[in-house]
Amino acid sequence: MARGTFANIRLVNRLLNGEVGPKTIHIPTGEKLYVFDAAMRYKAAGQGTIVLAGAEYGSGSSRDWAAKGPALLGVKAVIAKSFERIHRSNLVGMGIIPLSFKPGEDVDTLGLTGYERYRIDIPPKISEIRPGQDVTVELAYFDHCGILPYVIRNLSKQ
Repeated sequence: MARGTFANIRLVNRLLNGEVGPKTIHIPTGEKLYVFDAAMRYKAAGQGTIVLAGAEYGSGSSRDWAAKGPALLGVKAVIAKSFERIHRSNLVGMGIIPLSFKPGEDVDTLGLTGYERYRIDIPPKISEIRPGQDVTVELAYFDHCGILPYVIRNLSKQ
């Protein structure tokens, strides 16, 4: 199932000049690869990846796999103009941090290409993050790298 992640023909990959389909560019080598194969190379090199996205990221997708697939591919964060509400929570449940561009900003207005090197600085304690809404449980999931590790650790304490 991870091989099918990002394979929807409605997704446009800007690294491939708007080409659709499950391929991308492996940045270090410039090779055009299937998303799965590029992701495995990044994982083998110990490099996390991020997704730069537009508005309503996650809309119309099979919600559980739409979050699980990127997690299995090593995605650490999604930076989007906006998120489909439930999908945002599902990403957190899989240990992927959903980040939003500031109002009026997006990939185009900032001139992002995907070839940049990103560093996401978050406070050492996840509880210090002050999002625009109450996400206390979701932050606990993220702090434990997903909902399953969170539940297992809580059960093992009993």
